[in-house]
Amino acid sequence: MKTAGIRNKPVDRRYLSDQDKSDYNNSGEYSKRAGAVKRAKAYRGNMAYQNNRPVSTVTSTPGTGGFGVGLGAQITRNRKMGQEKRQSEALRPDLDNPFVDIYKPNT
Repeated sequence: MKTAGIRNKPVDRRYLSDQDKSDYNNSGEYSKRAGAVKRAKAYRGNMAYQNNRPVSTVTSTPGTGGFGVGLGAQITRNRKMGQEKRQSEALRPDLDNPFVDIYKPNT
């Protein structure tokens, strides 16, 4: 196992007797040390990536764009469209009594 320069690296199990190898594996010490090596390698890899990744050239701050300004704008827009529709004279009959000839078929 490559140990990434860790001082408390796992013991090389190839040189242990079967009994010692079994005791070492079952004690949990190997898994703790191997886990430390994995975490160190992951940390170093992440740091190397962060240092070498392309720098973001576009600033993205919350609330400055996107697809819309949110639910409030949609509610306002729908409310305005509803008011315009209700105020439209084209949708209302010109009768004093709108129920006159209500059952008359349209011809």
